[in-house]
Amino acid sequence: MKRNVFIFNIKLIFILLFILISVIGDRPVLLAQERVKEIRIGDGKGDWGYPNPYRHYPRGPGYVRMSWVFDTLVWKDKNGNIPALAKSWRYDPDALSFIFELQEGVKWHDGKPFSAEDVAFTVNYFKKHPYPWVPLGSVAGAEANGPNRVTIRLKKPDASFLAYVGGTMPVMPKHIWEKVDDPKRYNDPAAFIGTGPFKFIDFNKAKGTYLYEANREYYLGQPKVDRLIYIKTGKPLISLLGGKADLVNIRPDMAEILQKKGMVVIKNQRGWNKKLMINHEKPPFNDKRFRKALAHAVNQQEIIAKAHRGFGSPASFGLLSPDHEFYNPGTPVYEPDPAKAREILESLGYKKGEGGFYEKGDRPLEVELLASNITVAGESVTDRDGEVIKRELEEAGIRVKLINMEQASTDARVRNWDFDLAISGHGGLLGDAKILNRMISPKAKGSVNSVRYGANRELLDLLNAQVAEMDPEKRKRLVWKIQEIYADELPAISLYYPASMSAYNPGKGIKWYYTKGGVAFGIPISQNRMTLVE
Repeated sequence: MKRNVFIFNIKLIFILLFILISVIGDRPVLLAQERVKEIRIGDGKGDWGYPNPYRHYPRGPGYVRMSWVFDTLVWKDKNGNIPALAKSWRYDPDALSFIFELQEGVKWHDGKPFSAEDVAFTVNYFKKHPYPWVPLGSVAGAEANGPNRVTIRLKKPDASFLAYVGGTMPVMPKHIWEKVDDPKRYNDPAAFIGTGPFKFIDFNKAKGTYLYEANREYYLGQPKVDRLIYIKTGKPLISLLGGKADLVNIRPDMAEILQKKGMVVIKNQRGWNKKLMINHEKPPFNDKRFRKALAHAVNQQEIIAKAHRGFGSPASFGLLSPDHEFYNPGTPVYEPDPAKAREILESLGYKKGEGGFYEKGDRPLEVELLASNITVAGESVTDRDGEVIKRELEEAGIRVKLINMEQASTDARVRNWDFDLAISGHGGLLGDAKILNRMISPKAKGSVNSVRYGANRELLDLLNAQVAEMDPEKRKRLVWKIQEIYADELPAISLYYPASMSAYNPGKGIKWYYTKGGVAFGIPISQNRMTLVE
């Protein structure tokens, strides 16, 4: 009898193990005793604003901090789009509408039920109080069709809709925000109620620290960790090796050291570029021949070698990253050639004067170059780009006055067209091709990253056409042409893609990754919220 009972128990154990393996497949399971108490992310800047749609700073790290709290309709994991608040979606071309079927049983962090009314409210609220990360110019409005279905109506076809609205728009609770008339000033605790995997607990602006706690009722799965903490650190290598941080952005020269110490190093695709902004609104920069002389004077590879120890790759003059699915390999290039630059300048009437620098009439050709420490993926990067570019331009006969400024000051002068040349940079080059519109169109008023260029009518027409083209292959052909014209017009000169890397401690069982196409509409940061969800 005992033997039969023993055999029965053994069989029962095997059956339970078989069921468990069948249910989870290859997915790692964190049992109660295996839960991670906290994860710490190190960041060089610290302060990226409060994590709600209207209070975070307008750069990628600010959006990512908000994304832990506020969900979108659609999200991305390492492979592409996945359901978030919407479990399915479809486009109705006859009705010019996207229809989203929503998850059931979702709750806001305050326990109130989430519904289609919240989604419709968010769309219409953002139309009234614009949130710059979600362009709604093509959206006519939104309506709830019952508790779990919402229809978002378009004014015209918009191929970027799923990336820029469905996958980027933070959905806000109607029962809180419908009472708010001035969202930029609203900082009540209720302003941080979302449906995301983590609840916002605290932000210390002076210390640059953030604290989040797990939302145990998260509809896509319980978070793997109890607490998520951001800390400010100017020494990422020491913070990671010393156990103060579990994930940090690193310089490429740190990679080998960290790997030898057992850390995991991950490298992103080319989704962020440094570029030379040009004030094409005033002479001589409004002449594209002059801009082409600048392009031949600048040596991309020399900047990478001398200012970045060889870590990085030359950027496409067509702006879009070579790692993008719509990249045009036939985009025009400008070989570094000081002699060619001088030839163009002389064809424009410039003559060599004192010291070998060009002049026209009694006026020397002197340009002002603004440089600053640029933030790349959340880290302030000190480099010698300005020094190298100054030397390259002067070799071509252009006298340069180099001015080093804080990034905010440089941004302000670029925004107000109060500059000649300025070194700047931005990401988004892996996401939807609408990034071209955002970085080229003159409609991007006030943008510090957009060239706001309107001198070529064909280029503007193509930008409008590519966003309205719902057929991917036809759209790709339009995007190829945009890159060719942009590279010919040269309203700015893309310089290089820095080698973007992160490192993490694998000891806690979390496997971080860079999101294919970037977080949301294309943010090149290795902090995807799905990393910490079971």
